[in-house]
Amino acid sequence: MKYRSYTVHNFRDIPQVKERLSPQEQFDIEVVAQVFPFKTNNYVVEKLINWDDPLNDPIFRLTFPQRGMLKDEDYETIADLLKKNAPREVIKEKANEIRMKLNPHPAGQKYNVPEINGVKLHGAQHKYNETILFFPKQGQTCHAYCSFCFRWPQFVGIDELKFAMKEVEVLIDYIKAHPEITDLLFTGGDPLIMKTKLLRQYIEPVLEADIPHLKTIRFGSKALAFWPYRFTTEDDAQDLLNLFREITQAGYHLAYMAHFNHYQELQTPEVQQAVENILLTGAVIRTQSPVLRHINDDPDVWATMWKKQVEMNMVPYYMFMARDTGAQHYFGVPLVRAWEIFRDAFKSVSGIARTVKGPSMSATPGKVRILGVSEVNGEKVIVLDFLQGRNPDWVGKPFFAKYDENAMWLDELEPYQGDYFFYEQQLREMLELEEEEVGI
Repeated sequence: MKYRSYTVHNFRDIPQVKERLSPQEQFDIEVVAQVFPFKTNNYVVEKLINWDDPLNDPIFRLTFPQRGMLKDEDYETIADLLKKNAPREVIKEKANEIRMKLNPHPAGQKYNVPEINGVKLHGAQHKYNETILFFPKQGQTCHAYCSFCFRWPQFVGIDELKFAMKEVEVLIDYIKAHPEITDLLFTGGDPLIMKTKLLRQYIEPVLEADIPHLKTIRFGSKALAFWPYRFTTEDDAQDLLNLFREITQAGYHLAYMAHFNHYQELQTPEVQQAVENILLTGAVIRTQSPVLRHINDDPDVWATMWKKQVEMNMVPYYMFMARDTGAQHYFGVPLVRAWEIFRDAFKSVSGIARTVKGPSMSATPGKVRILGVSEVNGEKVIVLDFLQGRNPDWVGKPFFAKYDENAMWLDELEPYQGDYFFYEQQLREMLELEEEEVGI
C-alpha cells in the first residue's frame, strides 16, 4: 500500500467520509481540527475503521476529531469564524488562544530539560534518574495523530511548545556524564516516521560511543498500529530491521514501546507480520495505552487486547490515565473507574498477561499508580503509590487520598490525613530550585 495522508484540508476526499458522514458531522471535524492536530492515512481508513457505524467506532474516534473535544463555547467561536470565512490568520490566532487554556505542557515538562557545559538540551527530557528521553528533530510528526494525544502541542505549529533536537553529540556527552542513566528513549512524535538513513545518524553515534552504563535503547512508536508497512514492504523496511538487529547484536536491550489503544489495531495480517519481523531482530515489544472514554473504557476491551498481545509475543506494560491536557474533559476517565476497569480486566487474564502496570498518572512528581480503593478507620480511601518519582525514594511507598469518585487527576485529590501528601514539600523545594537553575 502506498502511503496517503488525510488532514483537515482533504479528509472530505475519503469516499467513506462522503458516504457515511453528514455535512454537519464533516463540519464538526473541520471545526475541532482547527485547534487539535488531525492526520490519518489510508491504512487506518481502509483497514481499521468500521464504516458501517463510524461514529461509534473506537478507531474512528481515535483518529478523527470529535465534536466533544472542544468545550461548547470554544466550538462555537471557531465554528462562527469558519462560517464567516474569516481570514486564516484570525482563525489561527483564536485557535492558539484556546490551546493555551488546555495545559500544553503537562507533568511539569518544562522542568525536565537537561543541561551540560552550559548547553541546554531542549530536545531532551531527564525526569527520572535511569531514563533520558530524546526527541529527534525529524521525528516530530506521526503516520497519523491520536485524537487524545498528550503531545498535541508538538504538531500545531507553535514553536515554543515543541521539544526537538538535531544534534546527538551533546546528548552523548550528557549520558556519559550521568552514570545513573541506563535507558535512552527515542520519542516524538514518532521517531520511526524517519527514513532509516536518518535514524542511523542518531543511533550509530550512540553505538559507537559504547557507553558502559547505557544498557537499553527504546523507541516509543505508534507505527505498528498506524503504518505496519514500515516493517514489511516500505523501501527501507529491511534496513530498519537490520538497524534493530545491529542494536541487539551490540549488546543492548532493544525495547519497542508500542502504542495500541484497542484490540482492533491488532487484527490485520499487516500488523501481525510487522510484529513477527520486529521480534526476529531480538527486540522486545512492550505495549501501553491510556484508558480512554469513548475508545477503550471497558474491561473486556483491555482483557481482549492483553490476551491478543501475549498471543503475538508482546508484553503488556502500562495502562495510563489520560493526561491533564488537551481534551481530557472528553477522553478522561475518573481514577476510581479506571482502577475498576483495570482490576476487572487484570483478574480475567492469566499471570502471563499480568506484567501490565497501572492505572498510572504521569504527573509532575512522577508516575503515580492507583492501587485501589480501601478503608481506613471505616472511611473509604484511594490507595496510591509511585512507580517512578522525581525522588527515587518515593517509589513503592503507599499513601492515601480521600475517596473521590469524580477525581480524574492527582491534583484533584486531597490527602486522607494532614494538609499535604508526603512528597509535596520536597517537590516544591525541588521545583523552586529547578526554576532558579533554568530561569523560569
